[in-house]
Amino acid sequence: MIDYETLKPWFFKLQPETAHSVVGFALRCAHYCPPLFNSMITKNFVSHTSLSQELFGRTFLNPVGLAAGFDKNATMIEGTVALGFGFSEIGTLTPKPQEGNPRPRLWRHIEEESIQNAMGFNNDGLFRISHRLKNIYPFSTPLGINIGKNKTTSEENAIKDYTTLIKALHEYADYMVINISSPNTPGLRDLQNEEFISELFTAAKALTSKPILLKIAPDMEEAQAVALCVHAVESGADGIIATNTTIDYSLVSEPEDIGGISGEVLRERSFYIFDAIARELYGKTTLISVGGISTPEEAYRRIRAGASLVQLYTSLIYKGPEMVADINHGLIDLLARDGFTNITQAIGADRL
Repeated sequence: MIDYETLKPWFFKLQPETAHSVVGFALRCAHYCPPLFNSMITKNFVSHTSLSQELFGRTFLNPVGLAAGFDKNATMIEGTVALGFGFSEIGTLTPKPQEGNPRPRLWRHIEEESIQNAMGFNNDGLFRISHRLKNIYPFSTPLGINIGKNKTTSEENAIKDYTTLIKALHEYADYMVINISSPNTPGLRDLQNEEFISELFTAAKALTSKPILLKIAPDMEEAQAVALCVHAVESGADGIIATNTTIDYSLVSEPEDIGGISGEVLRERSFYIFDAIARELYGKTTLISVGGISTPEEAYRRIRAGASLVQLYTSLIYKGPEMVADINHGLIDLLARDGFTNITQAIGADRL
């Protein structure tokens, strides 16, 4: 097989969104070529007793998941296993189809190994995506669904978008994620307030027993972020995902003036917010960390800080699927080094 470092220069000659479409097409095709698909799984997917854990009523064979944004339309779920991910999260999905923001809306910051995106929840909508999910769920690895409101939906009517999605999709998900933290839908981050959170989770928990998590932005003040997450858990949230992309454009040398930034430059800010939330909520709910994770050591730092699972996306673009296997193999070694026989013993070790 050709390794990613050989292919990357060719991918980087393409516009970022075009390159993403090419990768998506390749993943869909690989599923229909069993020798290629199985060889990718053998190479990339790591399963080990020390990494396995039970969460949300499912077995997670490894803790490294694909974050929302990569597979917006539930067309690449099979391919995520071939990339090595222990679970995947599709979306963000909205009730009505929408094209998202005008192009260009995705940019590489190569020197900083980061990405800036202003996609705007482009997706095929509830009707088409629900039919895809119906044909594949339950899947061999756990599946999350990330949901948001349509751009044309007012803040006053936002609750209805979320409840419509939960009602229609909960039976096809192992967990669902409330996304009110993307910077690319006007007014969305304004919903990061306690009144909306209370109303939303009260309505959501009346519709399903499936776990529903809240994903937050990294740009709030620490105290505000912690207070919001605590309130969400008290209102019925089954977990917190921290964090989404940042609008701190000073982190890269040549930023665009729209969208959110992910990747290496987000690492410390994401950890800072996650760590603050974990100090308050570790042991009280499930915590998932995302943002700037690209090495076994960084994944392990998040786990020891209280993360049951970690997610990544941007680092996949820069380092390729071999990185997922490298992180999981590294975690096996780090767990053994510290005398842990299973990942559950390491989760929150730095909190004790």
